[in-house]
Amino acid sequence: MTQQQIDKEMFKVVGGNSEATDKLADKSVSFWKEVFLRFSHNKLAIFGLIMLIIIVSMAILVPMLSQYKDSDQLGVFNSPPSADFWFGTDDLGRDMFVRIWAGARISLFIGITAAVIDLVIGVLWGSISGLAGGRVDNIMMRIADVLTAVPYLLVVIVLLVVLQPGLFPMIIALSITGWINMARIVRGEVLSIKNQEYVLAARTLGASTGHLILKHLIPNALGAILVTMTLTIPSAIFTEAFLSFLGLGVPAPHASWGTMATEGMRAINSAPWRMIFPAIFISLTIFAFNAVGDGLRDALDPKLRK
Repeated sequence: MTQQQIDKEMFKVVGGNSEATDKLADKSVSFWKEVFLRFSHNKLAIFGLIMLIIIVSMAILVPMLSQYKDSDQLGVFNSPPSADFWFGTDDLGRDMFVRIWAGARISLFIGITAAVIDLVIGVLWGSISGLAGGRVDNIMMRIADVLTAVPYLLVVIVLLVVLQPGLFPMIIALSITGWINMARIVRGEVLSIKNQEYVLAARTLGASTGHLILKHLIPNALGAILVTMTLTIPSAIFTEAFLSFLGLGVPAPHASWGTMATEGMRAINSAPWRMIFPAIFISLTIFAFNAVGDGLRDALDPKLRK
C-alpha cells in the first residue's frame, strides 16, 4: 500500500470547510433585520400598517385636493351618500367625506401628540427611578401611585372644565397622568437591565447617569417603549371620542371624529350616515394601531428569536 493510498483511505477532513463556514455566515442577520422579517410575516400587523398608511395619506391629501372645504355649506342638507357626496352631507350642508378626513387630522394629531408627551415624560421618569433605586425610586413611584389613585377620566374631565375645551387643553388633559403606564414599564425594563455586565462596566469607567440612560438603558428597552407607545395612541383617540360625546371635545368650527360621531348621534334616525362613518373610522384606526402594536410586541420578543 503506497503513501498516497494511506492518505486517501485512512484520513478525511473533520469539521466544516471554508465553503460551509461562508454559507453559515451569510445566514446571520442583525437584530433589527430579524425584527423586520418577523414583523413582515405577521399578516394582521401588515394589514394594520397598510390601513394606517392609507388613513394618514387620506387625512393629508383629501382636504388639500378636494374642491370643497370642510366648512363649506353647499346648500344640500342631510343628503345621503351619493355619487356627488360619497359620505353624504350634514345638517349644515357640509360634505361629510371632506369633514371625515379633516377630522382625521385632529384625531390623529391628538392621539400622536399625547403619546409623544407620555413617551418623553414616562421614559425619563421610569429611567431615573429605576436607575437611581433606593429612596429616590421609592419617592418617585409613590408619586406615580398617588396620581394613579385618582381615576383617569375624572382628572381629564376636571382639567377640561377648568381649562375650557380645546385642542391643546385636550392634549394636556390626556397627558397629565397618561405617562404613568409608560414610566412603570420603562422602570421595570431598567431594573432588569441595570445590573448587566456592560452597564456595570460603563459605571466602573465613570459613565454619567445621562450617558447610561441614553446609550445603554433606553436603547435596550426600546422594544417595550415602542409597543407601549403604539398602544397609547388608540387609547388617546378613543378617550377623545368619549369626551366629545360628553360635550368636552374640540369646539366648533373644528371637528374630530369624536365630535362628528356625537353630532351624528342626534340625527341617528333621520341621517344615520353622519354617525356611522366617523364610528367606522374610529374603530378601524384603533384596530390598526392595536394590530401593529401586537405585531411589534411579537417581533421584538427575544423569546421568539431562533
